[in-house]
Amino acid sequence: MPPGSLMQRSFFERAPDLVARDVLGKLLVRRASGTLLVGRIVEVEAYFGQDDPAAHAAAGRTARNAVLFGPAGHAYVYFVYGMYSCLNISCEPEGHAGSLLVRALEPLAGLPQMAHARGLASTAVPRLLTSGPGRLCQAFGLTRASHNGIDLLDDDSDLQLRDDGYVVPSLVATPRIGISKATERPLRYLIDGNPCVSGPKRLALKSNS
Repeated sequence: MPPGSLMQRSFFERAPDLVARDVLGKLLVRRASGTLLVGRIVEVEAYFGQDDPAAHAAAGRTARNAVLFGPAGHAYVYFVYGMYSCLNISCEPEGHAGSLLVRALEPLAGLPQMAHARGLASTAVPRLLTSGPGRLCQAFGLTRASHNGIDLLDDDSDLQLRDDGYVVPSLVATPRIGISKATERPLRYLIDGNPCVSGPKRLALKSNS
């Protein structure tokens, strides 16, 4: 049985920055070939709609980004640099664009399978498995073809968002990284001190317990 309980759609029908803070510590769970892959969300970035130049929805709704416009709680998967998949979670009420880029997970179950998917030894340190948006998609076997548009809040889905009651001790907000527009906005959120967080931590602007 997957850990915790399936999350509710109303949780994600809010502004992305609010959801981003609250989704830290929740679980991403995938059923894959009889194996349960579980990772705790430790780092996300919030993206808005047409008022956010860095967002995929900035130019309006297209066939490529339609998932971002709802319903909330669905996977938006895109391919970058001709190499990596990135997982996003749709936010906001249906018709309004918003999303969270899942930047890092702390792997909890299925670590040997994740290492194999990443082409690493089964003894690889957890950080190498799911620290970074491309790594975590590779570890979980997520691609645009297989998971774009999937409902993450459906009990029959092979990819789900679940809550096991974990309480985040402290979070940090920093500017988003790896983008060239709207770089000053503090919309990257991470669990303070977690070893699986990706990218530089020295950018921290504030910490909330």
